[in-house]
Amino acid sequence: MTTGRPREFDIDERLERAMRVFWRQGYEGTALSDLTAAMNINRPSLYAAYGNKEALFLRAVDRYETGPAGYVGRAYAEPTARATAESLMRGAVALTTSEPRGCLFVQGALATGPGSASVRTELAARRQAAHTKLRDRFDRARAAGELPADIDPDALARSIWATTYGLAVQAAGGATAAELNRAVDLVMATFP
Repeated sequence: MTTGRPREFDIDERLERAMRVFWRQGYEGTALSDLTAAMNINRPSLYAAYGNKEALFLRAVDRYETGPAGYVGRAYAEPTARATAESLMRGAVALTTSEPRGCLFVQGALATGPGSASVRTELAARRQAAHTKLRDRFDRARAAGELPADIDPDALARSIWATTYGLAVQAAGGATAAELNRAVDLVMATFP
């Protein structure tokens, strides 16, 4: 039995490079040639290590969730609903105003055509899962008396996510951290 030649590159380090390309250019805006150049590997090595472009993108999204966007998971662990909401928005500002600017979850699936529907669907499912988790966090806070009894946890979660994703879009357009943090201040002034 023969074995293949051992890989001469660090899979995780190259995945990090791919993640940054997708983050800057989105899924559709990224060509295989962009990936192979950034990752400094050839196409056969890319396919052997990661699968096709979609599989590589989904692995890059996983890395983004646990790495740069890890603040989301930490926000859910905050002691209050208010702190959770503020942590999500401030974390988004910090992340999306650094390089590359914007959010992989937002930019990764923008303007995807019919051939990229599965990527768009996957990112929408992940955003929905995050919404559900935040809604459940607010629901528990309402049940504990931390939020008013008449608050709609679903609407509150939707509002916070709409703001968070909007912050990412604004950051991608060049808004500064200071400008976006002032917007967060205003949202937090009206938090129930």
